[in-house]
Amino acid sequence: MKILITGGTGFVGTELTSRLTREGHEITILTRSLKGAKGSSPGISYLEGDPTKKGPWQEAIKDHDAVINLAGASIFSKWTEEHKKAIRESRVNTTRHIVEGIPSRPERPFTLFSASAVGYYGFCGDVELVEDSPPGNDFLARIAKEWEGEALKAKDKGARVVITRFGIVMGEKGGALSRIIPLFKKYIGGPIGSGKQWFSWVHIKDLAEAFAFLLKHQELSGPVNVCSPNPVRNKDLAKGLGKALHRPSFFPAPGFMVKWALGEFGSVILEGQRVIPRRLLESDFVFQYPDIDKTLQSIVGR
Repeated sequence: MKILITGGTGFVGTELTSRLTREGHEITILTRSLKGAKGSSPGISYLEGDPTKKGPWQEAIKDHDAVINLAGASIFSKWTEEHKKAIRESRVNTTRHIVEGIPSRPERPFTLFSASAVGYYGFCGDVELVEDSPPGNDFLARIAKEWEGEALKAKDKGARVVITRFGIVMGEKGGALSRIIPLFKKYIGGPIGSGKQWFSWVHIKDLAEAFAFLLKHQELSGPVNVCSPNPVRNKDLAKGLGKALHRPSFFPAPGFMVKWALGEFGSVILEGQRVIPRRLLESDFVFQYPDIDKTLQSIVGR
């Protein structure tokens, strides 16, 4: 298949591109500037364009069988009003422009994979959340709902739409661990707040495998939770990371300090969600890294 990817040069996009080219797919990476594009690799080409704006890049969509939309400003920072606006617009506008470029009633099957997040569900304590659980009402949940709503408009054009709701992605070259590991290496790592909040996560290799799986299983559409079947409490994540790094894991970060440092984003860290990938499990997808200790050992336990 010919697949156009937005956000293809990022942490997730790089791993996903590598996995899909091994599968034999042809990948086009949409990038704001070809100057920053890496050298040509088999099965990979680059297209210049800013997905937050309309442009000639939209015309290229019709030459592909699928679009994987990963674009979006990072949520891992203090949420000023300006940054909250960037979080929203980078997701909603990009998705809207992609859908505009999808041909109506395409001659061959067309799929839009639109990334979302488990933050869609809001904060529900110990409740297990699955794909048909209702959305929350905090900032991230409202953004996710609006973001997904834009993607689902592609159904009106005859496209198959898959909403991939990511847990926190765990990998070697970026993501949440790149911010947490330095604290443990300095012997100041540990639980955040009460440590009882749930942490829904996914190994980056399982995420990439999930996309390869979903590309093959055309019968699957709608929301799909892309996260480990075994979410953990924050204190267990800290314990596992300390074990993998051979560092102590008992230096807690008090909740009031997290809120002071991160503002509204602190609530995301302090509350979390307990999300289960029911649709992947029911479709017999097999996770390579379902266990947090095995995952952490594979990433940092060397």
